[in-house]
Amino acid sequence: MILVEPRRMIRKIAIVLLLAAVAYICWVIALNLGNGDRPRPSMASGPVKSSGGTPVVVPSSAPPGATIIPVAGLRRDQLADTFDDARGEGRVHDAIDIMAPRGTPVIAAAAGTVEKIFDSKLGGHTLYIRRDGGAWIDYYAHLDGYAAGLVEGAKVKRGQIIATVGSTGDADAEAPHLHYAINMMAPGESWWQGKAINPYPVLMGR
Repeated sequence: MILVEPRRMIRKIAIVLLLAAVAYICWVIALNLGNGDRPRPSMASGPVKSSGGTPVVVPSSAPPGATIIPVAGLRRDQLADTFDDARGEGRVHDAIDIMAPRGTPVIAAAAGTVEKIFDSKLGGHTLYIRRDGGAWIDYYAHLDGYAAGLVEGAKVKRGQIIATVGSTGDADAEAPHLHYAINMMAPGESWWQGKAINPYPVLMGR
């Protein structure tokens, strides 16, 4: 009897521990399956509440929605990544050059509102279009001319003709092209501000 009782006790303890382990494993499996049905945090743009309770848009690392090549008739394999090319006076390009014959239609890469039509020494005839939601601005420069009737405050659709390719500003007259940039805007920033991101991977769908 002295030997039998400890064996029974050990067997009971082993069974209890085994049942506890099985229950724990089942609990972990059920927890993981349940999490699969829950929405995961998104890195996409979206409204959040500021400390004052005012909704602000926090942009993700890339603009939401599809961005199309802003020069009519061009294919992806005709694009080149010139984002990091050096420019005069220590400037960085912060855009890509899309080569095309003078007068080729420039189309809106995304829907938005014309925020600024501006002539500058470097960019020549330029357009700034703020995308819907306000967190991104598309910048078009060295334009030969603007689409008829285009004014500041006008709404444009993706793919709508907004201008033509040219070489105004400091561009080479023998190499007309569209200087195209995408700027990520912080809340309250105006058309000349923002942080440039590389449009090349965006247009390539990466």
